[in-house]
Amino acid sequence: MILFRLRLLALLLLPVLLNSCQSRSAADLIVYNATVYTVDSTFSKAQAFAVQNGRFVAVGTAEEIRGRYQAKQEVDAQGQFIYPGFYDAHCHFYRYALGLRDANLVGTGSWQEVVRKLQEQRRQYPQAAWLTGRGWDQNDWPGKQFPTKDTLDALFPNIPVFIIRVDGHAALVNQKALDLAGVTARTPISGGTITVGAGGRLTGLLVDNAVKLVSSKIPAATPAEAEAALLEAQQNCLAVGLTSLADAGLDKSDIDQMQALQKTGKLKLRLYAMLNPTKANRDFYLKNGPVFTDQLTVNSFKVYADGALGSRGACLVHPYSDRPKETGFLLSTEKEFRALAQEIAASKFQMNTHAIGDSANRIILNIYGEALQGQQDRRWRIEHAQVVTPADMPKFGQFGIVPSVQPTHATSDMYWAGERLGADRLKTAYAYEALRKQYGQVAIGSDFPVEDINPLFGYHSAVARQDAKNYPSGGFQMENALSRPNALRGMTTWAAHAAFEDKQKGSIRPGMAADFVVLNTDLLEAPKEELRTAKVQQTWIAGERVFSAKP
Repeated sequence: MILFRLRLLALLLLPVLLNSCQSRSAADLIVYNATVYTVDSTFSKAQAFAVQNGRFVAVGTAEEIRGRYQAKQEVDAQGQFIYPGFYDAHCHFYRYALGLRDANLVGTGSWQEVVRKLQEQRRQYPQAAWLTGRGWDQNDWPGKQFPTKDTLDALFPNIPVFIIRVDGHAALVNQKALDLAGVTARTPISGGTITVGAGGRLTGLLVDNAVKLVSSKIPAATPAEAEAALLEAQQNCLAVGLTSLADAGLDKSDIDQMQALQKTGKLKLRLYAMLNPTKANRDFYLKNGPVFTDQLTVNSFKVYADGALGSRGACLVHPYSDRPKETGFLLSTEKEFRALAQEIAASKFQMNTHAIGDSANRIILNIYGEALQGQQDRRWRIEHAQVVTPADMPKFGQFGIVPSVQPTHATSDMYWAGERLGADRLKTAYAYEALRKQYGQVAIGSDFPVEDINPLFGYHSAVARQDAKNYPSGGFQMENALSRPNALRGMTTWAAHAAFEDKQKGSIRPGMAADFVVLNTDLLEAPKEELRTAKVQQTWIAGERVFSAKP
């Protein structure tokens, strides 16, 4: 009798169990057993989520998600921490890729060390037509003096040498390179400097627009070389959790090449491409309009207002504290900037302007205000916004201008920025929290290869205002540190907002692109000194695992 009743009960329950299984929705992926920082409007946390067709379809507890969905693939996150895919809001991905074979001069402690690295590079690539390098900074050397070309002329008389400063706004070249470019002391230049030393001899140092006189002569990479470089650069980005990049300053041919790689599935990274404002680029894109696909956005022009603080090309209201006769310079005239702003304002594109010095920021903010005429959601951007006077700060909110900042610039420059600016002006430099209060958001990037590609370095710099050695102990100008939630927003959803992509990505919620990163560290709770050493365990784009750390 008991056996009969058990069989009857099983038969009665079978339809219920079958209906329960059949009622679960299909998904491609379920991730559970995690601490998920969704970076949604309430900054909520979850334990699990489901993905279908490359997008999040549900977020909640593990019980909820696994009860509602059945997936082809389930991933136990083993208690680790998940964030939206990191978005670098200002970098130079294409330039970084092509520079992977350059001599890496970042962190060199002396001119002699630079020379040794160039000699090593020459031995490694003896057939190269040019000897190139990137990343030197004379502020890190004894004496802090700019180098001259004399040693390069003696050691490399028959090959042109071109080595770019860390900020990308100055370069040192040898005489062979100057000769190939036809540059002399009498070459006319506007918005830059061809440095002349004693006796009228060129020192080899070129600043801002003068750099292009020589860099334009360096042979372009072949399509095959560029593809190999881009795919190598992509792997480096995925390994640090980057899923989206804003590449600041590209031509149509660069974009076409990267889009072709995206279409074949080789390039997984999502790109927001800022166009160089050349006539050719403007003629094509202003006529044909912006580009918005799942992987590519072309909706902006990248303009340079001035140079960099380290090479004294940043345009200041008052002279440099360490060079009382110099104020830096604009790279074009105010009239040219104004005309360009009016042209872009008449289109659907954004204008994103590099402005470092307080004079450059003031001029561009005022031009923006004139051109936009009260349009509050055009999301025009100031890239860097490095030195801004208290009088100009409110214009970010008044005109609806996005501050696009790079926190590691503050912790790289803090050793010498006071020498350039003086104590009073330094207080209104690298003022990220003050900028956030004006606009309500900041977009966070790295400017790589000027700085390291790892977005966690920028996160640490933003919240701790310290360098890799956790210096200074109390943080640099901590009144402008960002909170941890806001720093994470700046490299996810706020970066997407600055690109008009916030309805597609930047947070973990239904309908958004399933881009996420798995870390071994709780960025919201871990001690500050552990933030830079946090390790990316996995990176996912559109629900596909594109990077896994080695066990």
